Amino acid sequence: MLRVILTALTLTRAGDGLPVKSPTEVGMSSTRLNAIERVVERGIKAGGYPGASVIVGRKGAAVFEKGFGKLSWNESSTTVDAQRTIYDIASLSKVVGTTTAIMILYDENKIRLDDPVVNYIPTFGGGDKDQVTIRQLLTHTSGLPAGRDIWRIAQTPLEARALVLNTPLEGRPGAQYIYSDLGADVLGLLIEVVSGEPLDKFLTRRVFEPLGMNETMYRPADSLRYRIAPTEVTPPRGYPLRGEVHDENAYALGGVAGHAGLFSTAADLSVFAQMMLNGGEYNGVQIISKPTVELFTSRAFGHRALGWDTAEGDYGSGRYLGPTAYGHTGFTGTSMWIDPEREMFVILLTNRVHAARALRPAKVISDVRADLSDAAVLSVLDGPKLTAGSKAFRADREVGWNPPPRASRRRHGSSKHHSIASATSKSRAGSAKKSSASKKKSSKKSH
Repeated sequence: MLRVILTALTLTRAGDGLPVKSPTEVGMSSTRLNAIERVVERGIKAGGYPGASVIVGRKGAAVFEKGFGKLSWNESSTTVDAQRTIYDIASLSKVVGTTTAIMILYDENKIRLDDPVVNYIPTFGGGDKDQVTIRQLLTHTSGLPAGRDIWRIAQTPLEARALVLNTPLEGRPGAQYIYSDLGADVLGLLIEVVSGEPLDKFLTRRVFEPLGMNETMYRPADSLRYRIAPTEVTPPRGYPLRGEVHDENAYALGGVAGHAGLFSTAADLSVFAQMMLNGGEYNGVQIISKPTVELFTSRAFGHRALGWDTAEGDYGSGRYLGPTAYGHTGFTGTSMWIDPEREMFVILLTNRVHAARALRPAKVISDVRADLSDAAVLSVLDGPKLTAGSKAFRADREVGWNPPPRASRRRHGSSKHHSIASATSKSRAGSAKKSSASKKKSSKKSH
């Protein structure tokens, strides 16, 4: 059920998320917001993910907050609770964690965006790497490759760190966009050098604790495992993952990395999103200065802002978010989009990497992400008018979610139907080829 609306008070305790208001109080339509339920439930029914947490907020309050489905496909599994269910947020760690820490250090004049990284981490340098700047790491224009199988080589977190820093460039610094997890990892190491403390401790002390985000952490305790949505069932580690970071490189780095590692609830992330909308402040606590928030969330190279991505009508941002909207997605099936023009945000957390039953779970989550943003914007009654265009939801069509097996003809006219396993294998092979090609194109983004 939706969280009870309303109470006489609008204040909440730390860790409870945002205060709750009815949609009409913030200029939204509750009827239109109900489309979110249909969209998310269709994703579950199609086998894209076993459960999800969704929060839509506007003008300082949560107007839609609901948990859908279960933590896993098991019938006896716990139902999802938007307040309590903890998800591995994957690449949302890049913005909620790493970028936020960089913003704080920038505010304190401890770093400058155009400083070469080698000034702070001498072991990162050599050749063109001497020219790589903090700004280029934030915009994914450093020339570092998209990734590297560090987890196959490193025996310890210390070795993994050294491998991150000695990774050779794939392109000339500043010349092209290559979405790079490694760049975020270098930023994480730079934060530790400048702040003098581990990344997780710095963020807990400077961001999560002041905001009351008590359910946001790296390396969650075993005592929280029952509330954590599981991820991979058969990972390279050899055992099902629950409460351990899904990303193999982040695990090799000790569970705390610049590109992944954070676990959180939708309620906690709603507080973070509101802090960003407020210009870096929440409940009287200033985390980041307003000019810095504006700087880091404005386009800096193509569609990329500094650390953040911007809404271009693709990759889960939907068609209707405003021109100043920004956000990010995560590989495990997470996303957060913030629209300053409408004073609104949309948060989706899923574990679509957990034994997805859909043939193309990546297509399912991409469409559901976009539909959520569209449904939220279409619910705004007092905001900017929308441009003309179709208002149909992708989830209602389910195009490409579970394509039927394709028939193949033999030379003499006989035919046979491929099995679902065969179709899945071909789909994965095709996706791998597309993924490889996308890394070489500056216009592509990571999910």
